[in-house]
Amino acid sequence: MLGAIELRTAYVWCEADIHSSITLELWKSDEQNKKVNVNGNYTDRFEHRIFKFYLTALEPGTNYEYQLVLNGNQKPENAHGAFKTQELWNYRNAVPDFSFLTGSCSYMNESKYDRPGNSFGGDSSIFEAMAKEKAAFMLWLGDNWYTREADYSSDWGLWYRASRDRSMPVIQNFLKSMSHYAIWDDHDYGPNNSGKEYVFKKETKKIFDTFWCNPPTNADSEGNYTQFNFNDLDFFLMDDRTFRSSDKLKDSINGAPNPDKHMWGPTQLDWLKNQLANSEAPFKIIANGSPVLNGYNKHDCLIHFPVEFNELIQFIIDERIRGVLFLTGDRHHSEIVGKKLSDSYTLYDIVNSSLTARISKVSDYEKTNPELIMDSIVEQNNYTRISVSGKTKARKLKFEFIDAKGNKLKEWEISETQLKFGKK
Repeated sequence: MLGAIELRTAYVWCEADIHSSITLELWKSDEQNKKVNVNGNYTDRFEHRIFKFYLTALEPGTNYEYQLVLNGNQKPENAHGAFKTQELWNYRNAVPDFSFLTGSCSYMNESKYDRPGNSFGGDSSIFEAMAKEKAAFMLWLGDNWYTREADYSSDWGLWYRASRDRSMPVIQNFLKSMSHYAIWDDHDYGPNNSGKEYVFKKETKKIFDTFWCNPPTNADSEGNYTQFNFNDLDFFLMDDRTFRSSDKLKDSINGAPNPDKHMWGPTQLDWLKNQLANSEAPFKIIANGSPVLNGYNKHDCLIHFPVEFNELIQFIIDERIRGVLFLTGDRHHSEIVGKKLSDSYTLYDIVNSSLTARISKVSDYEKTNPELIMDSIVEQNNYTRISVSGKTKARKLKFEFIDAKGNKLKEWEISETQLKFGKK
C-alpha cells in the first residue's frame, strides 16, 4: 500500500510472513539503472510482520518506481509499484487541479464468523473500479474493516481482522494505485458503538498506527486525530472514538446540554479550533466517522453531543471561518445535509457510505428533514470522487457518487465563494 506521498518523501507499507525479511529498491522511472536500496522498519505482533518504508530525498513532481525484495533475492511480480511526488507549485505556478476518493464501511465477508442469514458484505469488486481512478489519494472514513464478536474480545482477534481484510486479493491493486489516509469509526475500533470505555482501545490504536501511514498524531494526546494538506486544501482527520462518551447518555439534562457527553473531548476540539483558525485553505475539510449536521439522524451524529456541536458551530461563526465542509460515513447510504448558519453561509455534511457493507435505506422520518438535499441520496454501494479545480479564489469541488462498476450515480458542486461570510 502507498501511504502519504509528499513533495520529497513517501511511504510504502506491506505485510509479510512473520519470518520474512523485506527490502525495497527505488528508482526514478527514467533512471532504472540508478536504484537505491531502502531498509524499512517493521512491527511484529502475534503472527504478523508489518513493514513501513520511509522514502526520503525525493524530488517534487517526479515519477518513481519501487520493487519489494523478499528474503534477499525474491522479487514477486505483485510487489512492484509506482508513484509520483507532489508538485512544488506554490509561488511558482497556478494551483494544480486534482481529484481524490473517499468512502466508508468496507465489510469483507467471512461466513463462519459473520452473522447468520444474508451476507452483510456486498460486492467487493468496487475496489477494482476504484483502482482504475486517476486520483491522488483515498481518504477512508471509518469502518474500514469490521470486527466481529469473534474478534473484539481479544487483542489477537483485532490484529487478525485488520490483517485478514487487508490481505483480500480484490483490494490489492487499489492499495497500490494511490496514497491512502484514514480515520476510524466503531467497527474498526472495536464493538458496535464503542468509545472510551473499550478495554482494548490502546491495542486498537497500535493496530491503526501499524496498518496506516497517516501523518503523526499529537504527541500530547492518546487519540489518532491529525492533519494534512494536499495542494491548497487542508484536511482535519478526527478521532470520534477514543474520547467518546456512551451514545446512550442523555443529550440534555433539565433542558441544558449534557456537559458530560463528548464525542471528541475538550483537547481534540481545542486542537481543531486552532487548526481551523490557522488554515488559509479555500476548503477546510473535517473528516469524521460519525455524521455531524443531521438533526433527524437518531443514530451516531455530533448533533447528539450538543456541548461540542454548539461550541464548534459558534466558533465558526464568531471567528468567521470560511470554507468548512464535513466528510463523514457510517450510515450505509450517501447523502448531503446543509445547515444554514445565522448571518453566515451554509455548512454541508457529505455522508459517504457504504463501500461494500449492506445498504440502509433513508427513513421516511429523515426524508422530512428540510436540510437534507433529496437529490443527493444514494441507496446502493458507492464511493465518492471529489474533483478540485479552478483558479485561486474561485476553487470548486465536484462530488460524484460512483457505483461498483464505475458509473456516476449523483453529482453535486460547491464553490469556495459559496462558503464565505458576507461583509459586515
